[in-house]
Amino acid sequence: MFKRIWSIYYDGLSHLPRWAKIVAVVVAAKLFIMFVVFKLLLMPNYLNKTYATDEEKSNHVLQELITKPKL
Repeated sequence: MFKRIWSIYYDGLSHLPRWAKIVAVVVAAKLFIMFVVFKLLLMPNYLNKTYATDEEKSNHVLQELITKPKL
């Protein structure tokens, strides 16, 4: 199954023109940056660092959802 899937992608990508291969690499790089780098740098796991138990985490989330932000 994996061999067939690989052959489909390989065959499809090998027949693309040069500009389309460059666009595919740029798109793959952007997706990598968006999902991996941004996740690691901009979205720290605040709940696991701050609270020890699941109950404390759920209470914090509940409080944040039901309280209005002060402007």
